[in-house]
Amino acid sequence: MFDQYQAIIFDMDGTLVDSGQLHEFAWTQTLNRYQIPIDRPLMRSLAGVPTKGTLEILLNKFALKPTASLDEMNDFKEQVVGDVAQQYVKPTALQKVAEQYAGKKPMCVGTGAYTEEAESIIAHCGMSHLVDFVVGADQVANPKPAPDTFLLCAQRMGIAPRHCVVFEDSRLGLEAAERAGMVGIDVLAELGVENDYFL
Repeated sequence: MFDQYQAIIFDMDGTLVDSGQLHEFAWTQTLNRYQIPIDRPLMRSLAGVPTKGTLEILLNKFALKPTASLDEMNDFKEQVVGDVAQQYVKPTALQKVAEQYAGKKPMCVGTGAYTEEAESIIAHCGMSHLVDFVVGADQVANPKPAPDTFLLCAQRMGIAPRHCVVFEDSRLGLEAAERAGMVGIDVLAELGVENDYFL
């Protein structure tokens, strides 16, 4: 189905990995701890935005003075994710796509999560052997919807952006793919993969 592309890029959360409930749990714990309101539609709209960026948007929206640094809040959320990941994460149907092309096309995960967290989650799902590279938000100056993440994926794989296909579940991610000059596949619309995150 995707033979015409030379390389494949997967977003992670809500795309290659069913982790919506993991992140909803971790965010709920974090926001409650630091007394930030939980706006479910807003949280869903921010899927794919790195943790610190999400916190900045929330603090600004609710005109809050933070009770802790962005680093502390980020570290707390990452700790929760690490503590409970195995209870929540599992591969989506896109695992079959990754298995089909493993060893035949270079594959990369380009995610708004930080690299260490992403590699841990992919390992929990038993898919580390399927992807060649992981590019997290900590590796680029500008996260999605900027094209930087996907352009770095293409660079790591040694494939021109126009020959890459990107699987994404979020509006921001699809915009990033378009800005990178790549074909973006909306996994909900095209493949029925839904991110169960603050629904």
